[in-house]
Amino acid sequence: MKICLAPFRILWTPYLGGQSWVYLNWVLGFQANGCEVTILETVREDETPEGVLGILRGFKESLRLIGAEFEVALALSDTQLERYVCIHEELAALTTPLEAMLEQAELLINFRYGLDQEIVNRFKRSALIDIDPALLQLWVSEGQFDLIPHDLYFSIGETVGQPGALFPDLGLQWIYTPPAVFLPAWEPVEAASSAPYTTISNWWSSWESYNGEEFNNEKRTTFLEYVDLPSHVPVSLELALCLRINMVSEVQNQDRRLLKSKGWRLQGALDVTSTLGDYRSYIQNSRGEFSCAKPSCMRFQNAWISDRTLCYMASGKPAVVQHTGPSRFLPDDGGLIRFRNFDEAVEGLALVENDYAFHSRRARALAEEYFDAGKVTQRVLDRILTLKAKHT
Repeated sequence: MKICLAPFRILWTPYLGGQSWVYLNWVLGFQANGCEVTILETVREDETPEGVLGILRGFKESLRLIGAEFEVALALSDTQLERYVCIHEELAALTTPLEAMLEQAELLINFRYGLDQEIVNRFKRSALIDIDPALLQLWVSEGQFDLIPHDLYFSIGETVGQPGALFPDLGLQWIYTPPAVFLPAWEPVEAASSAPYTTISNWWSSWESYNGEEFNNEKRTTFLEYVDLPSHVPVSLELALCLRINMVSEVQNQDRRLLKSKGWRLQGALDVTSTLGDYRSYIQNSRGEFSCAKPSCMRFQNAWISDRTLCYMASGKPAVVQHTGPSRFLPDDGGLIRFRNFDEAVEGLALVENDYAFHSRRARALAEEYFDAGKVTQRVLDRILTLKAKHT
């Protein structure tokens, strides 16, 4: 089956490794189920022809180094087509023609919420997958953009569209799907006992608004609530942070000084996760993950779990992460520990260290049971293929 997967700017992300693995785990899962996958990307208007070629070459080389391969199609505007005539032959060698892909692909898997409606309509079947539960529904309900009609709507948030949800369902039927991790790409790796618990995160983000109220939705906000944690636990804690480039440097320096004074180890996310392989190595050389979530996750109780956390767990790394709402299946006491406050964070790390081998095995077992990309993508395909194709 030929399918098209539309990510959110996989080629132009500021740190390739982490953002790309979000979608690559899904691509590899679909491929494991016999699908031929083509990635559909857009190109910024300010990109030069030479820049586009360089990005494509770098991305394909990064895929090659981890043993992955799939086709890429570019959706170019008329003005871009005119400008890129000079690199037509080189572009043809690196991409598949958009029109040919649209004619052949039977299914669109859309992670890019703002994809052009005309393109979506070209597919026999289409499914949107929401990886920003609660936020996506807020953005649409607050009029920040219109959600393009699809045949089916999936979400990785367990409470999306459920009775009692603290955010709107937009009048749509949402189908829960777990996020995915491709297990063969994330085999367990034993790290040194002295390795730190780590995470990779954007430090700054944005304010959000809902029902006339604005709230801060930065990871920085929640991490600072746990700034004293290193002195209360018997393990090293490290943050690989992507700091906002245009932020006043003194503000960032103040945060760095504060974190270091409290015992946190710091890395730059761009320094340690700039390629697919670097991102995987950083996670697999960690002892486990400790991470906080965006305030919106706790505010709206979306039961979100990060795709990054799944990569830790599949690698046999226990994860101690912030509780984001009641789950029908996520545990709080084995392999994955979800804390609600400072004391529970301390207890969670102590619990893992008390029997690290058990929690390491349990983390991998949870990834195999619930988040295996082969199983996740097969269930998505089974649900989609019950639909009658719009056209043949």
